[in-house]
Amino acid sequence: MHSRNPGQAALSCLAGSRAVRGAILAILFSLLLLQDAAAHDPGLSSLTIRPRTSGLEATLTLAVKDAAQLTELDENRDGTVTPVEFARSRRQLEAAVAKEVVIAADGKVAKDKSISSRLDENNNVDVCLHFGATAFSSLEIQSKLIASLPLGHREYLQIVNSTGQTLFERLLSATTDRATMQVPHTDANTVALEAVRSFTNFLCLGVKHILTGYDHLLFLFGLLLVARGFLCSLGIITSFTIAHSITLAVATLHLVQIPNRIVEPLIAASIVFVGIENLLRGDIRTARRMVPFGFGLIHGFGFASALREAGIGSGTGGILLPLFSFNLGVELGQIMVAALAVPIIWKLRENPMFIGRWAPACSAAVVLLGSFWFVQRVWMT
Repeated sequence: MHSRNPGQAALSCLAGSRAVRGAILAILFSLLLLQDAAAHDPGLSSLTIRPRTSGLEATLTLAVKDAAQLTELDENRDGTVTPVEFARSRRQLEAAVAKEVVIAADGKVAKDKSISSRLDENNNVDVCLHFGATAFSSLEIQSKLIASLPLGHREYLQIVNSTGQTLFERLLSATTDRATMQVPHTDANTVALEAVRSFTNFLCLGVKHILTGYDHLLFLFGLLLVARGFLCSLGIITSFTIAHSITLAVATLHLVQIPNRIVEPLIAASIVFVGIENLLRGDIRTARRMVPFGFGLIHGFGFASALREAGIGSGTGGILLPLFSFNLGVELGQIMVAALAVPIIWKLRENPMFIGRWAPACSAAVVLLGSFWFVQRVWMT
């Protein structure tokens, strides 16, 4: 029996201690991210204006958590707004919205004649205002309530005609909370310009949604962490893309609907599954196309929530262009992240130490983050 070389033993101990420290640092860094990481961007609401026989109707749709920023809806502060609580606070909410949504026809501010509100089955709030303006050559809309919502919140403004055709679209923010439409929109160049502007707005929204969708990115990271080579990584990304594109479309078109309270925990569970599979199976040689495809179907419903909050697919028209450009934006953002992360992972995988120690440490961090989100979305939301 030969004793180990002291130098080799020292190097082995040093490498092991570095790996342990690295794993601890990775987990601590993940915990720090929990302080600021959010599953999606700060929020999106919609304001749809349509003509009625007696004037104009403006419908504001926003998530109940955003509506609670305008007035106290959750009386017992248990994180859930019940129909009874909403009925008690709806008048205060309606008054707040009526004060902050301003519509001016030909420069004259229109007075709201009536206002109503409801809490729908998707946990969104609809506030409907009726204005007396009927004939005008220009319409100016200002939504001052965006400033009262979380930083970065945006509002999808849509003006439709009596048949539901979209005449005007714009994404409003706290810094640009007003827009003006000239009537009528008969000039082909003007219509084309508005279409290009709408396409660009939703393209940028899709890119931002995936770049701030830390749960979606962590799911992909967990899959790519053990991917071998270009074809394996391409198979994973392609399967995920096809799957979430399918469910994004069917959810936006209201062909299939799954509540967020079910979708969001399932997304977190998919992250946990991938991390545990990495730890159990180690250096996975196959492309695992069925895993990103199967869970990608669930992630697509999560993407659809952003468009649903904007009122896309609510029957007011203008659905195909936002759906296409938003999904394209998601894919572009996904490609941007993959182009940055995949070469780094490939380079790290050339080091046996990474495969043997660092990859499992990263997978453990994936399980930790996914578990935190699962617990948060099931029991803390």
